Amino acid sequence: MLREEILEATMAVYKKKGMRFTMDDLAKEMSRSKKTIYTVFRDKKHLFLEEVDFFFDKIKEREQEILCDDSLSVKEKLRGVLSVMPENFSGVDFPSIYTFKDKYPAVYRRIGERLESDWDTAFALIDQGMEDGTFKNVNKEFFRLVYNASIEKFLSSDELTRLKIHYNDALKGLTDMLIEGITA
Repeated sequence: MLREEILEATMAVYKKKGMRFTMDDLAKEMSRSKKTIYTVFRDKKHLFLEEVDFFFDKIKEREQEILCDDSLSVKEKLRGVLSVMPENFSGVDFPSIYTFKDKYPAVYRRIGERLESDWDTAFALIDQGMEDGTFKNVNKEFFRLVYNASIEKFLSSDELTRLKIHYNDALKGLTDMLIEGITA
């Protein structure tokens, strides 16, 4: 499907050039014309908005795979759900996303909205863990707040870059700290 091909290529170009890539760069990556891309996306802003949803939809797909893996404990499933990263998005400089805040505020808002939503899976796992004694009784909303505040800090500053910590490592470390903190 052309839409998905464009979104996959967008991520490849973004990894190479960051937000400054051009539609010419994207067309070259796809070996297609810019005109073809513009039949699907009217401009770069709308392309980025779709890319955000594409990314988070890929996370949701991977979450479902984790949930269906009966060999994993509730703790391992929660760890997987909170730190899942789609394969084709590895190597992305996520801390650079904060630059979207000024140039593409609608895209930056969409990222925030998607981070804030879809906590049903994690909450269900926390509930399951509290019921079976894996986790302490915790305030799930507070857990969400701490996680989201950390992610927001990762994405809204150059702290990780300054500390030479890759986003994926920071996400794993955050997830480990939070899960170990609620483990009974």
